[in-house]
Amino acid sequence: MAEQVAAGTEEVAAEQRFEWVDRSLVLMCLGSLAVVLVGGFVQTRFGTYDMTWEQSWRAVSDPAVVGNWAVWEAFLFGGELPDSVGVESRVVWAYRIPRVFVAVLVGMNLAVSGAIFQAVTRNELASPFVLGVSSGAGFVILLVLVVFSGATLVVPYVFGTAVLGVSTLLPVFAAIGGIAAFFVVYAIAWKNGTSPVRLVLAGVVVSTVFMSLQRALFYFAGDITVVQQAIAWTTGSLNGTDWEQVRIALPWTLVVTLVVLVSARQLNVLLLGERTAKSLGMNVERVRFALSVVAATAAAAAIAVAGIVSFVGLIVPHMVRNIVGSDHRQLVVGCLFLGPALMVVADIGARLGLLFATGAMQQVPVGIVTGLIGGPYFLYLMRKQEAMGEL
Repeated sequence: MAEQVAAGTEEVAAEQRFEWVDRSLVLMCLGSLAVVLVGGFVQTRFGTYDMTWEQSWRAVSDPAVVGNWAVWEAFLFGGELPDSVGVESRVVWAYRIPRVFVAVLVGMNLAVSGAIFQAVTRNELASPFVLGVSSGAGFVILLVLVVFSGATLVVPYVFGTAVLGVSTLLPVFAAIGGIAAFFVVYAIAWKNGTSPVRLVLAGVVVSTVFMSLQRALFYFAGDITVVQQAIAWTTGSLNGTDWEQVRIALPWTLVVTLVVLVSARQLNVLLLGERTAKSLGMNVERVRFALSVVAATAAAAAIAVAGIVSFVGLIVPHMVRNIVGSDHRQLVVGCLFLGPALMVVADIGARLGLLFATGAMQQVPVGIVTGLIGGPYFLYLMRKQEAMGEL
């Protein structure tokens, strides 16, 4: 009898634990996953090395790749692909599929970062760009490209030293710049603690200053190649991404995802206001700072591999919120699915839009496409809602 009662209690607890999983969330996640899979397959079909749909499918499902640990070891840890991998499979798996994976990781990080910042500041207009993370990363990248272009660094490691060009370390500098900019914002906003309003205002100030410094640095760039590389970073681009970018972003994405899923309840409590949160026993300042660091890290991880991609961190939480509501247990999971779907669709437009329109295999930065998608959608939200601002 006691065992039956215990089993019933565990069953009730399990049901309560997942009571937030409803039909709208499941359908949105399944729909987003379908968009990612179909969009990824479209990406593998088109390119300089043209294929038929059948050739593309054979390359994607090639057992010499999918079931070969030596190949995955090369993908995940670096190295050369075995000679057993054919030309078509090599093109698809070494160049096209990694771009899809990077788009997925960038979409996850930016969407989750935006959701956290909007909860921490209790402002639905907050995003990594508004709070200075994006502009700080962009400024550091421009500074490195313009002032230290061509410089090398000697990096010691276990078996000796390695000489690395500064350009190969741009992802590291981007992450450092984004996180450092957030700490500057937090320091400016601090006055016996912080508040959502002060964080937003400080973020706007820091973003404006860094954007002005970025424009100033363009005047000192004498090499057109440096200018083009800087524009690609500050606009947001997935051109040239491969498994190296996947290896850079994947660990941070896994850590951020785990932390955010565990912290969803804290995000819900923050939305109740500081007084209510404190009455429930929460150390508001400590939780706000910790979650803000997680959001800044997520944004920096995305910027490190794709540059500054606009609007994703702003509009994806809005889109998910309109579908599933404001419960962050649902909102965070929805962002983890809808963010990648938006990025994959945007990258199809960036990579293949001109090919379908004019027949020219010419790519544009994905940040331009996300801006073209996000701008009109945000205007639609403004027209639909009578009041925008505080959550």
